[in-house]
Amino acid sequence: MPDRTTDILLIGGGVASAAAAHELRARGFAGGITLVGRELDPPYHRPPLTKEYLRGEQGREQAHAHEEAWYEAGDIELLTRTSVTRLDTAGRVATLSTKDTVGYTSVLIATGAMVRRLQVEGSELDGLHYLRAFGNADAIRADLDGAKDVVCVGGSYIGCEVAASLTALGHRVTVLMQEDEPLERGFGTQAGAWFRRVLEGHGVQVVGADEVARFAGDGRVTHVVTAAGRQLPAQLVVLGVGVTPDVMLARSAGLELGESGGIACDARLRTSADGVWAAGDVCEYDSVIHGRRIRVEHTEHAQAQGRYVAGAMLGDEQPFAVVPYFYSDLADWASLEYVGPAQRWDEEVVRGSLDGGPFGIWYLEGGRVRGALSVDGALDLDAARELLVRGEVVTAAELP
Repeated sequence: MPDRTTDILLIGGGVASAAAAHELRARGFAGGITLVGRELDPPYHRPPLTKEYLRGEQGREQAHAHEEAWYEAGDIELLTRTSVTRLDTAGRVATLSTKDTVGYTSVLIATGAMVRRLQVEGSELDGLHYLRAFGNADAIRADLDGAKDVVCVGGSYIGCEVAASLTALGHRVTVLMQEDEPLERGFGTQAGAWFRRVLEGHGVQVVGADEVARFAGDGRVTHVVTAAGRQLPAQLVVLGVGVTPDVMLARSAGLELGESGGIACDARLRTSADGVWAAGDVCEYDSVIHGRRIRVEHTEHAQAQGRYVAGAMLGDEQPFAVVPYFYSDLADWASLEYVGPAQRWDEEVVRGSLDGGPFGIWYLEGGRVRGALSVDGALDLDAARELLVRGEVVTAAELP
């Protein structure tokens, strides 16, 4: 027999679990809810870690999904600094890192992702930082004194957002990436070239088509040496080289995993075990919108999935049909919104000006809209969502 029981167990201390808890109570569910997260803080939004929080403009509490008092007022058991170490899906019992066992009726696995670590010569030097949690952002801020030169490794969101934030704080920043252009993998070379001009226009050095060979220094990093032989001065390095879904618990529980490494889910976000759902970075689900299985690593989508799972646990039977949405900004230099994701496309239709003004790009495959990027509000994303859902062939002239 388990030490205690709850009706719904939410595993993972991120916004997917917080959204599920909120939706359950909003719908009038009066049963027991237990939320288990390994971090020190209650669930919080991660985007501020590269932006307002990193720049010291926002405190921890402002990033929290809910105030701590909200959980108590909603009779939600919140267990921080705690992990689920074993999940018996047949017996519906979870074992916690405290050795307690918890019986449950339904469970959501929303364990998020782990950062990829770069293993090259010099990886043990001081001054190298990864960014995934509050503690990482705190460590970067504490290490900035005397760091005149900073290198951001990776040309995706973390690398570009951190570069913008640290440049705004007065540091000389270089972005080093394998791609030719920043954010190219998600948005293509046209948009990537525009983002390069924005970064360089504000003093960021952008080095593309290159990668880290080793880190140089005596105890602390002083240079990043690249495969092409460049020596980039750096007293601090922020590495944003991707994440991998944290499926250790799911794998040990015997759940089916998907091709991209997430937890395989159907269109209702149900896993291969009865009474077990997944959401957030680990959820690899059959998308009724895209006609294929996808996994999305965006905060907004994690929240939408958490809310959906709450309804599914209470009996809703409609499939999950939310178009993935993402928002980012580079300091106050540019803001971007995106719906998709377009994993493949063969045509880009530009609206606005790539030379300076607001612009948008429609991404089409075989004449069907697969994604839409809106920079500084250039596109109607509601129209983009509708076109994505309809999946009809359109011409460039028919796009708004």
